Amino acid sequence: MVFSQSKVQVNIPTAKTEAGYIWRNIRDIGFFEKHNYQLSLPRGPLMEKLKAKARKNQLTDEDYAALEKFVVDKVYRKTDYEAGYAATQKNLPLLNKMVNEIGQMKFKWPFKMYKTYQITLTLYGPGGSYDPDQGSIIIFTTRDGKFKQYKDPINTLIHEITHIGIENSIIRKYNVPHGLKERIVDTFVSLNFKQYLPNYRVQNMGDPKLDNYLKKKTDFANLETIVQKFVKKKE
Repeated sequence: MVFSQSKVQVNIPTAKTEAGYIWRNIRDIGFFEKHNYQLSLPRGPLMEKLKAKARKNQLTDEDYAALEKFVVDKVYRKTDYEAGYAATQKNLPLLNKMVNEIGQMKFKWPFKMYKTYQITLTLYGPGGSYDPDQGSIIIFTTRDGKFKQYKDPINTLIHEITHIGIENSIIRKYNVPHGLKERIVDTFVSLNFKQYLPNYRVQNMGDPKLDNYLKKKTDFANLETIVQKFVKKKE
């Protein structure tokens, strides 16, 4: 579905929202360690205990309750998010412009778009994550308003919005491996928005042979056909 105008909203999380996000990161610690992600988490003996249990797949509801109490009582301060909030808000006009340019693009496959994208800040996790079924994004910031990978968070945000667009119609449908997924997204952002994002980098992930198929903006109209052939060729 294409909307006449999409928009992005930025939110500071509540303590309980942040606790839930920390929990999901602990639960998936095996994935993050396997892919060498740098994970930011609160410190303390409780966290070490939960990480150890997660690696053995032994987390319980009582562990979640203990984590939530720890975050609410000892960790969370709303003021810690204010610098990151201001830095993200500053570039929302350009981000909205790019999102609406995607809405005008012609694809022979469904690029999933949302009327509103909800961005929630976090002080924890790997840097960014997305929920393709909700149109929501979580982005890491620091207490002094810095971000992972890029000085300007707009680079990460358009990356995550692209992930949302292709997740169900391309990535899940053809079981695209993690590295190749990242390369597709990076190539899409780089080809379409380099004029706005001169510092955007294509990560060294996935098979570089994909670059032979995605050389210009219009190649993405046929992304489904390209991925279908490419994944089959790799089997």
